[in-house]
Amino acid sequence: MLRDIFGNPIRPVTVEPSWLTSTVTALANGIYTEKAFDRLPILADALMDAGCSHDDLLNHLRSDGPHVRGCWALDLVLGKT
Repeated sequence: MLRDIFGNPIRPVTVEPSWLTSTVTALANGIYTEKAFDRLPILADALMDAGCSHDDLLNHLRSDGPHVRGCWALDLVLGKT
């Protein structure tokens, strides 16, 4: 669970503004608001469609988790970090 909240401090990830399409932000907001962590793989697909190729971010979003509110990857996309 700590890895879900803090990520990998040795390999930090930054979000490119071009990845933050309306689809990506709408999905991320919905996942956060509804605690619908089962939709994180869909968010990963939307990020890929927007040009994201960062393996740590995409793999984390596609992992089985556990995922909780405060997930580093979701917070990163939402600008909460």
